Amino acid sequence: MEIMDEGKSSRKMSKTQKITDDLEALLSVLPTPVAEKVNILDDSDNLLEVVMDLGRFPKARFVGREVVLYETEVSQADLDLVIERIGDFDADNRAGMERTLHRISAIRNRRGCIVGLTCRVGRAVYGTIAIIQDLIKSDKSILILGRPGVGKTTMLREAARILAESKRVIVVDTSNEIGGDGDVPHPAVGEARRMQVSKPSLQHEVMIEAVENHNPEVIVIDEIGRELEAQAARTIAERGVQLIGTAHGNTLENLLLNPTLSDLIGGIESVTLSDDEARRRGTQKTVLERRAPATFDILVEIQDGHRIAVHADISASVDAMLRGYPLSPEIRFRDAKNKIHIQRAAAPTINTASQSLRRSDGMKKAPFQRNNGNQRRQITYDTVVDEMSGAAQQERPIKNRSIYAYGVARNRLIQTVKYMGVPARIVRTLEEADTLVTLRRYYRERQRPIVEAEEHNIPIFVLKANTVHQMEQFLADLFNLRLPVDKIDSQLDLTDQTQAAIQAVLNGEKYMDLPPAASTIRRLQHDMARKAHLISQSYGKEPNRYVRIFRD
Repeated sequence: MEIMDEGKSSRKMSKTQKITDDLEALLSVLPTPVAEKVNILDDSDNLLEVVMDLGRFPKARFVGREVVLYETEVSQADLDLVIERIGDFDADNRAGMERTLHRISAIRNRRGCIVGLTCRVGRAVYGTIAIIQDLIKSDKSILILGRPGVGKTTMLREAARILAESKRVIVVDTSNEIGGDGDVPHPAVGEARRMQVSKPSLQHEVMIEAVENHNPEVIVIDEIGRELEAQAARTIAERGVQLIGTAHGNTLENLLLNPTLSDLIGGIESVTLSDDEARRRGTQKTVLERRAPATFDILVEIQDGHRIAVHADISASVDAMLRGYPLSPEIRFRDAKNKIHIQRAAAPTINTASQSLRRSDGMKKAPFQRNNGNQRRQITYDTVVDEMSGAAQQERPIKNRSIYAYGVARNRLIQTVKYMGVPARIVRTLEEADTLVTLRRYYRERQRPIVEAEEHNIPIFVLKANTVHQMEQFLADLFNLRLPVDKIDSQLDLTDQTQAAIQAVLNGEKYMDLPPAASTIRRLQHDMARKAHLISQSYGKEPNRYVRIFRD
């Protein structure tokens, strides 16, 4: 890809990447000893920022290291020199340099005086968007996550330039990081138009104004961090405008737990399920669910400068995470030869309680296995042939869990954990736990540990009885385990279904129909209904004859 030289300091990165940083402009505003030392270090490609704090040694921060520039404390005169050369700071304590992408941020004391400066190097990296260019051009809204300094804004700027070649693009530039300081945007944004924001608190208003006044097809927004901005993003997305934005956070889970920004991915709320739905899902009755459609379609997690994780369907990823079966993201990375590789994960099969483990007398030595849905296939463009030829799959390790057993026999549960060989620890207090298991009686009575667990969003599993079988079923659901289908005890499975139907009728259901079964099983089902003081009746003809359970 041919790219014209856009600044005084341009360096070729590879056949498809070039970096433009105009570093001389930034060094020209720093004290001469600081600028000279940075030049002597001769590592400008990896320079992130220069830090100057009153009474401390000035430092240069590079990728992976930090260097003291010289052992003389920064004086107020040094700070004043830089402030005089760069001009005024905005309401967000940031200042820029016209026609560059550099950013100088101030630290103030309680009296409002500047006592520290962070001088960040702004770069336009042409070609960095190639790793997700297919996603950018898909017309879908994309949210980019990553820790500070990992390259979110650089990627966002390049996305604006690429999209502006064929679409109407508006950049909402709150701190002038995307388009640079001054009235004329930096050439790195290409033909995209730029709207500046007078105050950070008004960013959401400028976002809406951009849609209402300037007829964009794409809105590019950096650092969505407030609730009003999240609401404005939803409004824009509902008007059919493609959104490309960034937010702070490392993973989807960080965003899900952030109450301010969770609306970007649909938000979460606590929902009470009916008995039938809870039984179908194999969960407790109170669960977390996505509140609304996600504002963004795709989530990109920047893990480092050359590696990203992609959630191609945010809504599906959030739903799976809330149900305890997180989907593995697609991994994309560049190798040393600048070749892009893609690792795709197989879609998981989500088990419900009725599909979980059963143990009969004949399977004492049968090993417990991970569900195939949790096995992750590593596929790159270079290994497609190996995958098609049946290469072995790589198994993802099981997450350790700390379980608080309330009302459940601890010794029996500990023995079951040892027998199944799962990485679970039975703890003695709720504060140590990430999972609570209890009996149905305690759950119905809403005893204090149950309420506290719900308040802290700790998953709650409810057992019908203090039996080994129930504990095995609980651990199977918790760790998503299974045995080969031919080893499942079908009679025990039907017994559980009958007990669940009886409980549903006792809880208020008018009647429950059981699956067709042999006469011996039906007799057992009638006997169980009679012991529960309910009525049962057989209907239909063999082999589809079934039992209905109901009240008087």
